[in-house]
Amino acid sequence: MQADLNIILPEIVISVYAMAALLFAAYSGQDRMAGLLVWLTAALLGVMALWIGATGNGTRVAFDGMFHDDGFARFAKVTILVSAAAVLVMGQEYMARRDLLRFEFPLLVALSAVGMMMMVSAGDLMALYMGLELQSLALYVVASLRRDSAKSTEAGLKYFVLGALSSGLLLYGASLTYGYAGTTLFSGIIDAAQGQAPLGLLIGLVFVVSGLAFKISAVPFHMWTPDVYEGSPTPITAFFATAPKMAAMALFARVVHDAFGGVVRDWQQILALLSVLSMFLGAVAAIGQTDIKRLMAYSSIAHMGYALMGLAAGTVFGVQAMLIYMAIYVTMNVGTFAFILSMERDGQPVTDISSLNLYSRAHPGRALAMLVLLFSLAGVPPLLGFFGKLYVLRAAYEGGLVWLAVAGVIASVIGAFYYLRIVYYMYFGEEGETLDAGRSPVLWGLLMASSAVMLVGIVNMFGVESVAQAAAATLVN
Repeated sequence: MQADLNIILPEIVISVYAMAALLFAAYSGQDRMAGLLVWLTAALLGVMALWIGATGNGTRVAFDGMFHDDGFARFAKVTILVSAAAVLVMGQEYMARRDLLRFEFPLLVALSAVGMMMMVSAGDLMALYMGLELQSLALYVVASLRRDSAKSTEAGLKYFVLGALSSGLLLYGASLTYGYAGTTLFSGIIDAAQGQAPLGLLIGLVFVVSGLAFKISAVPFHMWTPDVYEGSPTPITAFFATAPKMAAMALFARVVHDAFGGVVRDWQQILALLSVLSMFLGAVAAIGQTDIKRLMAYSSIAHMGYALMGLAAGTVFGVQAMLIYMAIYVTMNVGTFAFILSMERDGQPVTDISSLNLYSRAHPGRALAMLVLLFSLAGVPPLLGFFGKLYVLRAAYEGGLVWLAVAGVIASVIGAFYYLRIVYYMYFGEEGETLDAGRSPVLWGLLMASSAVMLVGIVNMFGVESVAQAAAATLVN
């Protein structure tokens, strides 16, 4: 038992901190500690990321196979914790100025991060569901944190109802899988699903994949995404677009390889279909958007399609490509949402894309940084986003899914239009009322750092390539 607890020590530390801080803040009855809690929580998440990255090696299993601490889980956890810390820091001023900074906000983010850490380390269907629900329950609350806004309340309710539906699908699939495999452990399921898996087990796989597809907002389970992105406060939208996406995609990879790795051909077709539908719907539906948060929602759907393309390859290189893509995607989104958070006029947040008309004249540095991020999101060479797409396209091609790689290139060309439209507004739009100068050094720093990574990272990707390769090798064996 002591050895098991040592393995899950990072999760225990964050959980104990969140519960202790929650009790203290609730009994003190004041929100004046909220700002301090944001910085404390961000610092703790950052320290835990360093701890996991520096001390982890090899593969350790806890609780009779229910929890796996391996290179794959550690890669995902570091990405989740760093992005969650970044979002907390960059959203603190925004929430405080609009009287939204409750002490619950950073603690719910911390508890959600614990759920995500559980998800990526799950080695059992029950552990998977426990992590998934811990993450989701916290996210339902933060989505509707702006209680005086009908849109925010609607966003939280839609996410909750559709999340309950996806949980039902997942549980039904898990029960079918258990019925045919006789175990909930991934190691037992993969033995039962070797070669020619029973039809009931494959139906269970379809339901589990459907439940997981909701969490990454893959088509046709994407319907909640635009409304939740638009209705939630912008820092919370930034959180939705980063850490939970990494966690859900890592869990997806864990399930298909650890539990159903013996029937790659069966789930490969499902993932390829989800991938192509997500890429094209995200590319086409974003063209008509006028709200930048809704546009980023459809952008997120398309990017999950590209990440699924790598996973659909069913190979070690496919998982490596997915991990690299997700790391780049999270970095791009942190910078992009730092820019969106700085979009204000007379102190009020603005999300209309047309408000960026000739933004470059008043704020050339910010406009240039955003241009770099938008080009990277579009996959324009030689920026880092291009290499992310190149990895997943190569994985699909080498995995025998040439048609999927071709579809990915076509979708990427279509998707480039709406990113370039924002650039057009910033540099060649009509004369209009300008936005305020950004006042937050944190937002400025994250925007510049993220855009710099897109430029400098093309040299050696800061070593992410080799770490992702080692992580993928621990999952696919």
